[in-house]
Amino acid sequence: MNKKTKNLSKKIALASLCTSLFLTAPHAFAANWLMLQGTEQPGIAPPVKIFGFIQPTYQKDFSDSFNGKYSSPKLIGPNLDTQSSFNILRARVGARGAPFSLDDKINYFIMAEFGNNSITNGGRYGSYRPYLTDASVTLNYIKGLRARLGLFKYPGAEEGLQGINSLNYINYTNVTNQLLLERYPTAGNLNILPQSTPNASLNGFSKPSSGFRDTGIQLFDAFDVGSWEHTYAVMLGNGQGVQMADNNSHKDLYLYWSSAYLFDLKNKGPMSPSVKLFSWYQAGKRTNAYNATQEQDRKRYGAGVSYLKKPFRMTAEYMWGKGMIYQGANNPQTLFNNNKANGGYIEGGWFIPNSQWELDLRYDKYVRNTDLPIETRFNTWTAGVQYHFNPKTRVTLDYSTRDYNSDAIAVNNQLKGVKGLVALQVTAMF
Repeated sequence: MNKKTKNLSKKIALASLCTSLFLTAPHAFAANWLMLQGTEQPGIAPPVKIFGFIQPTYQKDFSDSFNGKYSSPKLIGPNLDTQSSFNILRARVGARGAPFSLDDKINYFIMAEFGNNSITNGGRYGSYRPYLTDASVTLNYIKGLRARLGLFKYPGAEEGLQGINSLNYINYTNVTNQLLLERYPTAGNLNILPQSTPNASLNGFSKPSSGFRDTGIQLFDAFDVGSWEHTYAVMLGNGQGVQMADNNSHKDLYLYWSSAYLFDLKNKGPMSPSVKLFSWYQAGKRTNAYNATQEQDRKRYGAGVSYLKKPFRMTAEYMWGKGMIYQGANNPQTLFNNNKANGGYIEGGWFIPNSQWELDLRYDKYVRNTDLPIETRFNTWTAGVQYHFNPKTRVTLDYSTRDYNSDAIAVNNQLKGVKGLVALQVTAMF
């Protein structure tokens, strides 16, 4: 083996290690997700790095029926036809790297989803199918103005932007799930009344959810100023999630800014001790699936802070929305509205010193249809424990207590019996 070949092998090995750490490091709440997901280490990135993860999951809902009928908050997703279920919630495989040895200023990211979730499950009106969730190329030619093109995670809320394999809880908060994880009905998707179980799915959306992604172009970069790292992003997208299509001429606008104070400048990466302040905004239009002559504005914005310095971490975020306020998986026909909603969460974790255990606690609140006779409130506490067998494999146990109520009598009747939810999940990464 000549000297050039040895140096190339060392670079590839180092790049593989860095990429592996970026993708598999747990609890990376202080991470710069735009840079980690959209760029590669210059000069050492391999042409191909294969990665992925699998999340076998079990969930049990202890809610009571109302007059023998169940609504979607009392059932296990994405099928919403039972109160207990084993599932492969996510199973993703991807590749990334810098494929051109003569020009490392171009890198790519591609990934597909094979698990059973809101992206791949078509509910009552569709069927399961794997989906391509990411397919992007980043051009790094202009300092301060990187360009990412294709299908990828849009710059936005922390819970949606972060790598899902680093999510410290099994289920999203209500505010993220309802306000940001966008659904797309078609004319054939009709509302579904509460039903007894076992029964047909109460998931009335046949198209895949957004997966916090869009197809478009993003200009972004990060800048170091002393102990601070500032990051910005501006993106234009179709507004159609992972579907790689567009049903109108309007484009969605995404804006993002974060400023992170790094406690240790020599320790930059997914687990870098830091405090990060961030804010984001997105706006676009949606064509009514039930009336093609109508277009509905959709606006979302929020801000938050994250802290990570072992043995503790903390994240808090609040967000607002107007238009296209989700009314439940069983109500696709009500999605095209001009209602308002807001909510947020605060969560924290303690890495028990000299052990492989971690304790987590999260509170989230979501208020839907604010200032209307149908205003509905969702309050949830989630306590969790994680055991890390190694940096790439962990088991998570969560228990959620939920207090849901509504000013609308019919909705409130169905929410009265909502009780605890237990979830168990193994995450194995490669």
